[in-house]
Amino acid sequence: MTLKEFAHFIAENAPGRRTIEIGIGFQLSVALRLKELGYEVTVVDWNEEAVENAEREGLKAVKDDVFNPRMEIYRGTDVIYSVRPTPEIVEPILHIGRNLKKPIYILPFSGDPVPPGTQLVNYRGLAIYVYKPLRK
Repeated sequence: MTLKEFAHFIAENAPGRRTIEIGIGFQLSVALRLKELGYEVTVVDWNEEAVENAEREGLKAVKDDVFNPRMEIYRGTDVIYSVRPTPEIVEPILHIGRNLKKPIYILPFSGDPVPPGTQLVNYRGLAIYVYKPLRK
């Protein structure tokens, strides 16, 4: 399976075309594939070099710390996703999505536990954690 399969999952399930990837690091394939598919993609990382690298590749990139997020960055998005986030940032990612009532898709490292409040989905052999907000 390639990481680009995750981009196709997002494209098939996102409620809109504005996405934010949290913790982009130096793995840009999902964000770039979504951009090719016509999505408005913003990527976020705490690492200035990762942000600059994403900008060089044509992505809108923002430096932010998910432990103390600037919520205005995330408000206009339709879906939040993360590719293999380190375990310590999973809960802050979920907190942002829950706070804004946005769906969250997480492609975990194998062996990561399923975070509370998410559902494990199998998509073309990829294990994906899905959080869908309750709508009133």
